[in-house]
Amino acid sequence: MGWKEIYNEKLTTVEEAIKLIHDGDKVVVGFGCGEPFGIENALVDHYEEYKDVEIVNMLTLGDSPWCEPRMKGHFKLNCLFASQSNRASISDGTSEFTTSHFYEIPEIIKSYICPRVSVVMVSPPDQHGYVSFGTTVDYTKGTTDHCEVVIAQVNKNMPRTFGNSIKHVRDFTCFVEIDTPLPEVKTVNISDVEMEIGRYCASLIKDGDCLQLGIGGIPNAVCVQLADKKDLGLHSELVGDGVVDLLESGVINNKLKTTNRGRTVLGAAFGSKKLNEYINDNPAVEMHPIDYVNNPIEIAKNDNMVSINSCIQVDLLGQVVSDTIGLSQFSAVGGQVDFVRGATMSKGGRSIIAMPSTAKKGMVSRIVPLITEGSAVTTPRNDVNYVVTEYGIAQLKGKTLKERAKALIMIAHPRFRPHLILEYKRRFNEAPFTKEEELKFTDALKEKLKDDKEMVLEKINEKKEKHQETRDKIKENISERIKSKES
Repeated sequence: MGWKEIYNEKLTTVEEAIKLIHDGDKVVVGFGCGEPFGIENALVDHYEEYKDVEIVNMLTLGDSPWCEPRMKGHFKLNCLFASQSNRASISDGTSEFTTSHFYEIPEIIKSYICPRVSVVMVSPPDQHGYVSFGTTVDYTKGTTDHCEVVIAQVNKNMPRTFGNSIKHVRDFTCFVEIDTPLPEVKTVNISDVEMEIGRYCASLIKDGDCLQLGIGGIPNAVCVQLADKKDLGLHSELVGDGVVDLLESGVINNKLKTTNRGRTVLGAAFGSKKLNEYINDNPAVEMHPIDYVNNPIEIAKNDNMVSINSCIQVDLLGQVVSDTIGLSQFSAVGGQVDFVRGATMSKGGRSIIAMPSTAKKGMVSRIVPLITEGSAVTTPRNDVNYVVTEYGIAQLKGKTLKERAKALIMIAHPRFRPHLILEYKRRFNEAPFTKEEELKFTDALKEKLKDDKEMVLEKINEKKEKHQETRDKIKENISERIKSKES
């Protein structure tokens, strides 16, 4: 039997497909830009027909209907990465949360969670009968190897990607054709703070380095600052739109990578149509399962590996908190520790933790004497290399406790430095800086604040000018209308 006959025999309606899910099942679904919302929506519509079904998912870019009160007794979420739509339900116990390093998640799902059903989204089959997992290979593809039932949403909008991202139609239980726009992570404007952080991060990146970037404002700001670099490589668990210009311009060409030379290696793509169009049918981009991409041993095989990750809080010892705020689960460990350790083991490698110096519109310092009670340490102090804020770079490797604390105080927001200095004195029974250091430190700070003030005033004046131009145009239009009526 040819692949077309196999495919057509397995092609069914979404209503028939979801009947393969039974009461008490554990169902693992794709995540991010590859989440099969077409099938999930059908499950939600028929939720009353199910009892005690556990949905296993990672970061979702949509809603989490499994968390709604009406779902009690029918569906329950076991989340591997907290998202905006399910954080509250994790905190109040409605949903479960499973913590793990990202590279271990495929094995965690297979050997510990043990789902019976895998629900994924794939591209239409090619001329040989192979579908592609497109934007999200990560843990998703692996579940189709060991789950008893594999249901695939076939979506013509899913890009076809190379690497370890294809599977033959014979290896699926059934297919449902639902063409919907892919979930997107659209690029937002980069703030001045993020741009400054990006500038400092870029100063630590050399020609020929291999990068792990991630998604969001800071990675995008780093990308903007790398236009003058040469022969960069890319090996990253996920990326956003920010890397596309660097890839198209040849700044990232992967030609000096130690492994997978000439090819970008990713676990997932978290961008918009811009990124999806770039990776579609692009042999220079390979998508691989996350137990390969994020395995610290594999990461370390790339010489000059540079990882860039963000966080929520850093204490004066250098302990990094990235996924919790007190007892509340905010996100997950993700691949931070995977890449921090992989970059550390890499010949010539460096790891960077980058963050704004404050949170809550400048009211809270991210550099603190002690991490918030109840928070979990994501990256231990012994693993931390560079910490970057908009106020500079703190290098912590090989530093004493006092030296670490001093370096972090110097990149904290000026408003919170006096408090941090007091905490330093209380802890170490001495002042952190000599009078000469304080003077030099204060002068440099005044100069920076002066520059910041001038930049803010310049922007205010620009806005005033634009507003005035708008007013003048409105007045002009009104005058023309009045004249027109009078004539």
